[in-house]
Amino acid sequence: VQFVESGGGLVQPGGSLRLSCAASGFTFSSQVMSWFRQAPGKERELVAYISYGGGNSNYADSVKGRFTISRDNAKNTVYLQMNSLKPEDTAVYYCNRGWTLNYRLLDNWGQGTQVTVYS
Repeated sequence: VQFVESGGGLVQPGGSLRLSCAASGFTFSSQVMSWFRQAPGKERELVAYISYGGGNSNYADSVKGRFTISRDNAKNTVYLQMNSLKPEDTAVYYCNRGWTLNYRLLDNWGQGTQVTVYS
């Protein structure tokens, strides 16, 4: 099982980024997929997750209305469109299969992609 996240970068407040996560080593289309983030000095937290068919998604209150999770099962890839970015969105972003509020229950983490929102 492997996850390769990309698309992070430096952006000013109010800007946008689109993250991608290429997954391999399992049947992607039959798994819920999630995005997590970890800010400096903080615990890793669940940001959003999407059903295996893509028809249902849920978001942390802190990103609701600004972030959109989507997936392409033909490409084994999950995306996170981030709009109206705020400095508090600065973190390393990770994807994983399944969803949980306790990130310690998951394994096979990728290297993540750094998002920095600076003013």
